[in-house]
Amino acid sequence: MPRVPGCAHLWCWIQPHSVTARPAWAARSSPHVLLRAAKLLRSGANRKQRVNPAGRDNENADPQKAASLLRKQWSLYSVTPLYKFSGARLKEYARLLGAFIAAEKQKGLAVEVGVDADVKVTFASLPELRGDPQDQPAMLVQLSSRSSVSPKSSDEKLIWSGCFCCVSGEDLLENVPEDFTCLPLFLANGAESYTAMVGSWFQKTFDCHFCRLSISPLNLSWMAAMWAGCSVEKNACATELVFSVPCLPQPLDISYAIHPEDAKALWDTVQKTPGEITQEEVDLFMDCLYSHFHRHFKIHLSATKLVKVSTAIASAHCNGTIKLLQSRYLTGVLMLLTELAISQIQ
Repeated sequence: MPRVPGCAHLWCWIQPHSVTARPAWAARSSPHVLLRAAKLLRSGANRKQRVNPAGRDNENADPQKAASLLRKQWSLYSVTPLYKFSGARLKEYARLLGAFIAAEKQKGLAVEVGVDADVKVTFASLPELRGDPQDQPAMLVQLSSRSSVSPKSSDEKLIWSGCFCCVSGEDLLENVPEDFTCLPLFLANGAESYTAMVGSWFQKTFDCHFCRLSISPLNLSWMAAMWAGCSVEKNACATELVFSVPCLPQPLDISYAIHPEDAKALWDTVQKTPGEITQEEVDLFMDCLYSHFHRHFKIHLSATKLVKVSTAIASAHCNGTIKLLQSRYLTGVLMLLTELAISQIQ
């Protein structure tokens, strides 16, 4: 079994609800491997996952639009195909959704479509957030607050954002009738009350269904391994894995932090074929980390539950929340999440 690169030192502290261990050692990184999985986890099958050539770095994406998705805590949902949705009617949808939200806030009182309200709704197409040409362009929905007594030119405050997308979702596209639009992944940031209202309007308007998308420990381990293989800046944050200890009277979490260059060196040792990844390699990567931790702390992490993965690329939690941190790898991360959303729909 490959060993974790030689450790200079490792230290640990125990707090009432957490145990944290941080190794420090030196290693060099090589080209990234985030997009080495065009397909993620089919029932845990140990098959090779190849690079999707359309899913490369987002070097040509609009930085301002990409920035609207970065460094926010997003809640994840899967969405069934939208019936009779048209990307050419986004302005009309914004007016209708605005009227619906105003009516909901006024508890059923009639509101005229298009009148000024304290919430402004905007729809925007994000065609750069696609993995394949046949994917539907991503759609960004934003709610902004404004005062009814203030001038229209006054500054508006963004209070809620939602993004529908489909990145390399050909598995779902090939079986969908012509009248349906596939945007299976939905990310929401903001008050749950607005998420509920927006979701309710979409369900009534397009006959679709929303479902919260959780992330299993198996999928988190894939994310840890794949993101560990990415090239990042020298001052990048540590790769951190958080484990929950079961069957205890009080909650206890174990936080395991690894220098990003060392996580990259370990992955390069484990990976057999550049450009491909298998379940066996992911398991071996995690087993190496478990063995290293056990050598120092005599704790079997394999008996715990992986609940969170944090890297310089993204941070994901088992409860279905994610924070996107790098515009360069944005399409690649969304591709993985699209695969999870499609798996839940199917």
